Amino acid sequence: MKRRSKKYRTLREKVTPGKAYPIEEALKLLCELKAAKFDEAVDVAMRLGVDARKSEQMVRGTTLLPHGLGKAVRVLVFAKGEKEKEAQAAGADFVGAEDMIKKIQEGWLEFDQAIATPDMMGQVSKLGKVLGPRGLMPNPKVGTVTFDVAKAVTEAKAGKVEFRTEKAGIVHCPIGKLSFGFEKLKDNLTTLAEQVNRSKPDSAKGTYIRSMVISSTMGPGIKIDPLSLKELAPP
Repeated sequence: MKRRSKKYRTLREKVTPGKAYPIEEALKLLCELKAAKFDEAVDVAMRLGVDARKSEQMVRGTTLLPHGLGKAVRVLVFAKGEKEKEAQAAGADFVGAEDMIKKIQEGWLEFDQAIATPDMMGQVSKLGKVLGPRGLMPNPKVGTVTFDVAKAVTEAKAGKVEFRTEKAGIVHCPIGKLSFGFEKLKDNLTTLAEQVNRSKPDSAKGTYIRSMVISSTMGPGIKIDPLSLKELAPP
């Protein structure tokens, strides 16, 4: 079993075991539990009341976080001709077609999000076994297979995130950095939670968001009471 550092154990003692904190209390506590010298990323895990083994209960979507992720997002676009120029003008970091596909097949993966025009997907599909497991495969359901490459690139750069349920019905998603502070993290988290709520499958019954845990890269997890999200919702 991995042995935790003394600093981590000290921070962990500040979190009440088993307690589900109201969202504002949880975020304020999170901001106090800085464990590293670098600016730690903040992630949230939501356990949903769905059976992810059933295709009709798969939860998947995207949302544009109001304050972004606090990091530069490297965007690759598979496109040709005018769409290639459009992607470059929008700020894509890498743009190409067969040349980029070959580069990836040779082992290159220095990008965070991939976008493709529909006419390129026949060739991009060859990369399914490489990009799929890494969550990098372009997909029309989340807007990364599109002819509107300028919009897709702009949104990716601005902090658009994708979420999807894993086999256990859990959604993991980044929501920013510790340096964002309480207000920005609250805005990002509530925006994500609202979009996950809107993505609830019609066939899902009972409590939908069953539990939530928020944590920084090096810090302990803090449970959030999902019901406290309703208190922040606009009337």
